[in-house]
Amino acid sequence: MNFDACHFNLTAAKEDGATDEGVSSPSKLDYQQSMKDNLLNDQSSKILAFKQKAPKPREGFQNNLKVLYTHNKAVTSAVKKPTRHISQTPDRILDAPELRADFYLNLIDWSSTNQIAVALGETVYLWNAGNGSISELCNLDSPDNYVSSVSWLADGSYLAVGTADAQVQIWDVSAQKKVRTMTGHQGRIAAMDWNEHLLTSGSKTGVIFNSDVRVQDHCVSQLRGHSQEVCGLKWSPDGRLLASGGNDNLVNIWQADGRNAHCLTQHQAAVKALAWCPWQSNLLATGGGTADRTMRFWNTTTGACVNSVDTKSQVCSLLWNKEHREIISGHGFSQNQLTIWKYPTLSKVTELTGHSQRVLSMAMSPDCSTVVSAAGDETLRFWKCFASDGKKKSKKPAEGPSRSRLGGMIR
Repeated sequence: MNFDACHFNLTAAKEDGATDEGVSSPSKLDYQQSMKDNLLNDQSSKILAFKQKAPKPREGFQNNLKVLYTHNKAVTSAVKKPTRHISQTPDRILDAPELRADFYLNLIDWSSTNQIAVALGETVYLWNAGNGSISELCNLDSPDNYVSSVSWLADGSYLAVGTADAQVQIWDVSAQKKVRTMTGHQGRIAAMDWNEHLLTSGSKTGVIFNSDVRVQDHCVSQLRGHSQEVCGLKWSPDGRLLASGGNDNLVNIWQADGRNAHCLTQHQAAVKALAWCPWQSNLLATGGGTADRTMRFWNTTTGACVNSVDTKSQVCSLLWNKEHREIISGHGFSQNQLTIWKYPTLSKVTELTGHSQRVLSMAMSPDCSTVVSAAGDETLRFWKCFASDGKKKSKKPAEGPSRSRLGGMIR
């Protein structure tokens, strides 16, 4: 294994024709010469080179020795795992005439009972995704008034309807009857969200009301952290934190008792898109408008931004999918697309195009397999983009939602 000694023994000239001990036959001398020619190539370089490439063989050289060892390059390209098929065309398209092309409004919501509430002008329609039936729930009396937001109670029994004249109406869907009208806001209601019996509503003045729908004096607290219109409101799944986004580019995190936990100022445009992660309770996703175009992810315990990505277009809506650990974003100019991102790598899974104007709102089906998008082109498009993995799906049959205990308590 001493290469220097071997090199010397093979190349050194012998005095007076003397030979090394043990080398006495012409065949052994020929063997030495063959080893010298093939292995050393008549060069003084060492056989092994660690810092530079091995010397090139002389022109016309051919190695007549048998190959003793071979080197196979390792396959470095990872084999791609098979991915699910995501159709690039919508499963269904519905016309939505008079759908207001207003970025700040929230005009669709999908209930746990598989009904979609859509606000078209001054009318709210219910579309049953199970059988395709359509019914009119309510129509505002004034032609100058219009519906500015809708939000389902968790069990799908009641629908909150916000209006441009600063009212919040609560409708019993099964009876198709308005059970309550709440007032107090000084501007249109662009965003609402439920937390059990508490209905949170945000107005154009920037004020947020927490209303207990069970009592006559409904407003139990007012949250003042925005200077312009509140266009996004989302309660965390555990009901402990409320996220609000506004046209003042701010995101506020509120505790259930009304205290402001964090004021997040990194966005550079209006923040309407808000979504709490379903498998990590303190993770919030937010999206900025045209001047920002950034999707950010926040640790709501510390208030730190833990991840972000420039989406290259206005972010109008965000939805998480728990089974595939992905998030889907709805966008405006220039492609008006829906983009699915893998989390936490934030690599693009696919883009879904077809809308001719910006995506204003999105909602997800109760089984989390389908997303509906509402756009300024006055259409609703249904994308079956989160097909369930049969191996992961629980064998236990899903239980239907129970009737809300609020029945008979709303007044």
